[in-house]
Amino acid sequence: MKLSRHHLAALAAFLIWGFFPIPLRWLAGYASGQILFFRILLSLLILLLLHGLGRRAVVQQVWAQWQAAPKAERRSVGLSTVVGGLLLTSNWLLFIYVINQVSVQAGSFAYLICPILTALLGFVVLGEKLRNNQWLAIGLSALSCLLLGAGELRSMLMSLVVAITYAAYLISQRRLQGYDRLVLLTVQLVLAALLILPLAPLLGADPAAGFQDTRLLSVVFILSSLFTVIPLFLNLYALNALPSGTVGIMMYINPIVSFALAFVYFGEAATGVQGVAYTIIFFSVLLYNSTLRVGRR
Repeated sequence: MKLSRHHLAALAAFLIWGFFPIPLRWLAGYASGQILFFRILLSLLILLLLHGLGRRAVVQQVWAQWQAAPKAERRSVGLSTVVGGLLLTSNWLLFIYVINQVSVQAGSFAYLICPILTALLGFVVLGEKLRNNQWLAIGLSALSCLLLGAGELRSMLMSLVVAITYAAYLISQRRLQGYDRLVLLTVQLVLAALLILPLAPLLGADPAAGFQDTRLLSVVFILSSLFTVIPLFLNLYALNALPSGTVGIMMYINPIVSFALAFVYFGEAATGVQGVAYTIIFFSVLLYNSTLRVGRR
């Protein structure tokens, strides 16, 4: 199969996200809330600048689309946007904490099981059907979690919480089909900024000190631009032409790259039990996605 520009865009997006732990670890000495505060702030500023410079028509179109929608749809879109903003903020905070305070392996495992958890939540919340092979993949994922929990309960629980918050975020966004993703993300980050400002002291964030910390601002700017906004644009560009299933399969590049970094770059070690658990989850991912391909024939 010949790779198009859209395939390359998706590939680049997930490769970039796979290397996310490297710059995040540069800030390992900072409170997770401090990193989150400035990631939200700088990402929001970058998005507002992009919308102001070249996406005003898109913003106006989304606003007109929402105003013209039936009352029930406006209420649903508003609720999904608010809930999505809360879940995304929670996920960012938890992921930062896991990578810097637990392990890169734990963060990678979270995003490896996330698509399978999303399918399970889709079944529970939205009534989406699952085939037998998908149920088997979910069962194998549960087994891998049990194995990890037997060896390192805290790590496994943190991975699950990160995965569940992002899976719930994806489910909450299912009702927002047809609306521009970057505009909605901007609204969610506005809500996140309004939420985190009064909660900054509770999260260990010190905005006044952060604005004077050149190192913090420089690294968070890299996180916000290169590892947040740019891959989001690439992913959106890919989704404009590629089936969501194709992009979904490519998403596994992200945790696989992060796993490789955990062992090769960060020098983390895995026990025998962890190795078995990782092997099982990789097999369940293959099983789950082979089911998706069969379903599209």
